[in-house]
Amino acid sequence: MPLFRPSRRALLSMAAAAPTLALPVRAQAQALGAPSASNPAHMQFTLGEMTLTVVSDGHLELPANSLGVNADPEEVRAFLESYFLSTDTNYAHANHLVIQTGEATVLVDTGSGSRFLPTAGRLAENLGKAGIEPSAITHVLITHAHPDHIWGIRDDFDEALFPDAAYFAGQTEHDYWMQDDLVNQVPPEMQQFVVGAVNAFQVEGVDWTLLANDQEVVPGVRVTDTPGHTPGHLSVIVESNGQQLIALGDSMNHAHMNFAHPDWVNNFDMDAETTQATRKRLLDMAAADRMAVLGYHFPFPGVGHVRTRGEAYEFVPALWQW
Repeated sequence: MPLFRPSRRALLSMAAAAPTLALPVRAQAQALGAPSASNPAHMQFTLGEMTLTVVSDGHLELPANSLGVNADPEEVRAFLESYFLSTDTNYAHANHLVIQTGEATVLVDTGSGSRFLPTAGRLAENLGKAGIEPSAITHVLITHAHPDHIWGIRDDFDEALFPDAAYFAGQTEHDYWMQDDLVNQVPPEMQQFVVGAVNAFQVEGVDWTLLANDQEVVPGVRVTDTPGHTPGHLSVIVESNGQQLIALGDSMNHAHMNFAHPDWVNNFDMDAETTQATRKRLLDMAAADRMAVLGYHFPFPGVGHVRTRGEAYEFVPALWQW
């Protein structure tokens, strides 16, 4: 059968009737500018009978050469460029999960507070904008004790920011940071991290419940060991009516690189080999069980799913619903 070939006159007629389309623009990475006013900094959705809200603490701007430190730098650079990402700055969001179930309101991590980077520390403000007052938080659950996850536990007066909450952290994580004289056993660039973690764990008025693997915090909310990024890193599994979401914390901290190259580690992953094994286990589990995932440093709001892509994986952002 011969191919149908429209006449030149028909083609010209269709072209005249078609809407004018702008030609694609070759934009450099991060060519989009900041908004003139603040965008909404929270997103709410449901999981079974639970209400989940992702609330932003702002973002971090870190050197991009901290990514993929065990890979060929040129390959890492080409990878970032292929995703239209800066090869100079790793712009990482800080996405907190608030879980409302029954009479419990659980906050996962407390953010940076005012003591880390100036681009972060917005959690309390954005909780208010989301209609969640600090006094409403009944449980605070810490994934690990890096500055952007725990330093926001106290306000500028060194008092607990969520005074009425019960506080939870992993036993292994707590024991690592609180070991005697750790500050003099780590490299100089890590000493402030140790001091900050100790200060956070010792904040006045907070009594810690220390957790083991698979321990439940409230019904439907439990922790799972995901070590590597830190020795006692925890992730949080939320389940209701057969639906599951796992808040990854920093067990996976890049929405593209960790999926396409789970073997590439970052300079802030404390144990490279364990980090790699943890990532592969999480990716396999989330893809096989069709679990939703939340990445703390993924592009806001950081919620999506994991699909296999050949020998690797891919992050599929969830549909934002109004």
